[in-house]
Amino acid sequence: MSYKMIIVEDESEIRKGLFTCFPWDKLGFDVVGLFENGKQALDYILQNKVDVVFCDIKMPVMSGIDLARILFLNSIPVKVVFISGYQDFEFAQKAMKYGVRYYITKPATYDEVIEIFGLIRKELDQQSKDPQIHSEETKKQDLISIDNPESVIETVKEYIRRNYKEATLEDAAKLVYMNPYYLSRLFKCKTGKNFSDFLMEVRMRKALQLMKIHIYKLHEIGEMVGYKNPKNFTRAFKKYFGKSPSEFVQER
Repeated sequence: MSYKMIIVEDESEIRKGLFTCFPWDKLGFDVVGLFENGKQALDYILQNKVDVVFCDIKMPVMSGIDLARILFLNSIPVKVVFISGYQDFEFAQKAMKYGVRYYITKPATYDEVIEIFGLIRKELDQQSKDPQIHSEETKKQDLISIDNPESVIETVKEYIRRNYKEATLEDAAKLVYMNPYYLSRLFKCKTGKNFSDFLMEVRMRKALQLMKIHIYKLHEIGEMVGYKNPKNFTRAFKKYFGKSPSEFVQER
């Protein structure tokens, strides 16, 4: 089964490139239209079945944000993927407000686009199999993130604190119904730290607690906080505390 997609981009060369540079048919998408602004795209969507909109943000006549807002407020079930040269996360926050889960910054890598549309394909497959489950998941998405990115960050932080041994950005993204790239940017914007840095901080604080108990060997502590390789644990510990685990123990 293939899903119908349109591409909306005001620069003709980029628009053609987005259409020709990716194996849309193999990814499960049928590109049924190329448009140069949001108004043209909206006119088409109102008359035709469209599953996904791959859209620029700043365009003449009607912007991508305005298009997403109209689709959201009118409950038109179309997934919107933004691609933009804007690094300012203000645009991403506006996108979240209107239910947009995917935001790619230019220049996008080939692998990034492939991965994101692979995730979208899985979501659409799940939706087609069980619309009721999809409806419930959408409500959860709204409760977590619509117009409240702070709730996303707190959810992710709590996930890391509870699952520091095996926590990953990918699993955190699934928890808050976002793609990893989008969540990574939001997390850095709101906390000033990368996801990986916050995870290391939680792991190191936990390692410090375990070291003070004087029961476990250093390599055991490393495994307990998520480092199967003792060298990786030592490297992370020294990066965070400025000294190796063994040096820390000796000083105590």
